[in-house]
Amino acid sequence: MTSRFQIGETDFLLDGAPHRIISGAMHYPRVHPDLWRDRIRKARLMGLNAIETYVAWNAHEPVRGHWREDGDVDLGRFLDIVAEEGMHAIVRPGPYVCAEWHNGGLPTWLTADETIRLRSSDPRYLAEVTAYLERVNAIVVPRQIDRNGSVILVQIENEYGAYGSDTAYLETLVRVTRACGITVPLTQVDQPIPHMLEGGAHPELHKTGSFGGRVDERLATLREHQPTGPLMCMEFWCGWFDHWGEKHHTTTFADSAADLDRLLAAGASVNIYMVHGGTNFGLTNGANDSGRYLPMVTSYDYDAPISESGDLTEKFRAFREVISRHAPVPDESLPEPADAPAFAVPLEAVPDPLALVATERGSFATPPSMDELGSDVVLVEYTARARGAGVLEAGIRDYAWVTRDGRPVGRLQRTIGDEALTLPDGTELRLLVEESGRVNYDTKIGEAKGLIGAPLLDGAPLVGPWQVRTFDVAGLGTAISAAGPESGSGSIVQGRIAGPVGLRGSFTLDAAADLFLDTRGWGKGYAWVNGFFLGRYWRRGPQRTLYVPAPVTRVGHNEVVLVELEDIVDATARFLTRPDLGHDVE
Repeated sequence: MTSRFQIGETDFLLDGAPHRIISGAMHYPRVHPDLWRDRIRKARLMGLNAIETYVAWNAHEPVRGHWREDGDVDLGRFLDIVAEEGMHAIVRPGPYVCAEWHNGGLPTWLTADETIRLRSSDPRYLAEVTAYLERVNAIVVPRQIDRNGSVILVQIENEYGAYGSDTAYLETLVRVTRACGITVPLTQVDQPIPHMLEGGAHPELHKTGSFGGRVDERLATLREHQPTGPLMCMEFWCGWFDHWGEKHHTTTFADSAADLDRLLAAGASVNIYMVHGGTNFGLTNGANDSGRYLPMVTSYDYDAPISESGDLTEKFRAFREVISRHAPVPDESLPEPADAPAFAVPLEAVPDPLALVATERGSFATPPSMDELGSDVVLVEYTARARGAGVLEAGIRDYAWVTRDGRPVGRLQRTIGDEALTLPDGTELRLLVEESGRVNYDTKIGEAKGLIGAPLLDGAPLVGPWQVRTFDVAGLGTAISAAGPESGSGSIVQGRIAGPVGLRGSFTLDAAADLFLDTRGWGKGYAWVNGFFLGRYWRRGPQRTLYVPAPVTRVGHNEVVLVELEDIVDATARFLTRPDLGHDVE
């Protein structure tokens, strides 16, 4: 049965009757697809009537012209499950999404062209965006509420007033979206700060706000700029994200619940950001740079009401109690958290794992950036002849291991501004450079990665030729798993081994189960279970465990693989009963 969703003088209207949206954010690529229904159903149990999701362009089209909408990016299936669970959906396709997601959702093949003006009415940018929106909306259009689907709102751009004020750009996005067949109301979102609300404004877009406190003040400012129609907090920040090297962020659930109560008591609609955060699986984490570059951790737990592994938290129960004062809440029992299996797995070493996935890229007069080398390159080796000792200075984005004639001599780290070291005498210089996460907010979106310009030795440029190799990091898990027994002869001494090294081990399970892989005793690298790329680990913390979704595991034989780029002091894969995201880190 089809319905009609509209914006009235004071309320959202569902088939002509006032309707309040009580929604929660959940990003489908951050949740294993076999767990979508579980997480959506739990959100409904909290009292929500809608699910909101961003659409990350780079998740659907990582390589130009190679569009995906299956598996973990099957947006259509996700929206169908929302409908089957009796809930509405809000879709926010960007094209920019922020979301602490790699490059803010924009593909690296797009941002590699530094002459394109991002998030503007640049005709070349708009041509690519138009093609993207046509693909996304082909999925969304038949799933709108007036076509018997779940979608009630579609957002144009994202926090645009914090970035620019190109009305021609917004006009094009609105026109393209409507031409695609989107008939539900269109919205915008910005923090309730006057210049942001004005910069992102368009007459066909209903203004919504993003904030996590000072509710009365924020709603008043929003009302000044949106005189009619319903008030809505499109992002009610109930938690926060984590950077490597900082503390794990949590919010007091009672304070968050009190702010939610203020919002609902004021008659506003709300989208809780996040109701369930999930995980930056693989290499999808973003980064911030407001004077200092800070990459995101692998977990996107966000201190949300539904934890990264699907547990219902104290915040969940507090929010559910608040919502029950303002709207019906399902009278169903709530599942209790359960401990995961705990066990240890000895690991064997696979030496020189990078050689398994290396591609020779040739000789260059000056070092090329990762962006010049192709889409989503994240690990590059640069080698050149460089005689003599002295101070090496290099523009590193974002982390580099430096070797001299095959011997390690140090690291360069953008996060702490460490971009110089003393180089001993020698003839060959090699830098292994890792991209640690692309900036997802403000003007540094799309910045080049890798070795930026020629390094200096005592102030003089190191001239080429530079020999360059790239590595298929995503393919490392499969390559190490498939390496023959003769490759497993690396020397582990009292649990210690220097990287780069691959490690693998096997274990058995009586039943598929969520697991928490302990990364203590490891340095910096990547991990897989049964070929599923869990993401990055780093001894810098605060995150100490990686979440392994139950659908990744299986009855009987299972395999864990990691690639250590620095050094291991405990060549054992330990699985813990509960996650450790760094709650005790100050």
